[in-house]
Amino acid sequence: MASNLNGKDWATLIRAHPELASIPQELRDHATDVRAAAADTLYHIGAKSKFMLFVLEGEIRLQRSARNGAEIVLQRATAGFVAEATLENPRYHCDMVATRDCRLVGFPIEQFREALHDDKNFRTFWMARLARKVRKLCGQCERLSLRSATERIEHYIETEGNNGHLELHQTKKAWAAELGMTHEALYRALATLVRAGRLTTQERGDTLVLTIRSNTE
Repeated sequence: MASNLNGKDWATLIRAHPELASIPQELRDHATDVRAAAADTLYHIGAKSKFMLFVLEGEIRLQRSARNGAEIVLQRATAGFVAEATLENPRYHCDMVATRDCRLVGFPIEQFREALHDDKNFRTFWMARLARKVRKLCGQCERLSLRSATERIEHYIETEGNNGHLELHQTKKAWAAELGMTHEALYRALATLVRAGRLTTQERGDTLVLTIRSNTE
């Protein structure tokens, strides 16, 4: 389900998602409010690319089916732009599935390309965003090469946090998937680090605060 967005909608969206402030007005005028229920498929692999999507609420997965029928997850997104490669592909290279009820903003792909071409500030924003994502993916590749669950947790906190301090704004189950482990393995590894005095954790509502102690402390 999709509907047009107005100026009042944008003011509210930008307060919740400051990144959207970089979207030029001409592109905002073409944006639509997209809703999807859990288990909905927003598009199938091979379909013509029509929209660049920004996740406001819920969770989106990009996935393909292996020959043995297993699902291969290429990307998970709970906030921000998803499937950025759509910009350069005439057709979607995977299925996009909502794993929870979702709200998204949809930007027509042609207007999105035109905005990048015509608006220098928007183009600079987009290039900087992609550079940050590349750095994050490099860190993720390095992290997944680590064998132990505790090493992956420590690496995540050190690279994604600030001075060994991280506020985790996702469920432990989603974090475990990002770390490439089961949530049971994550719980055991967290408990191991806490018992060893290497990690402190604190629940603040829906946020998990983690702090790694340095070896010199």
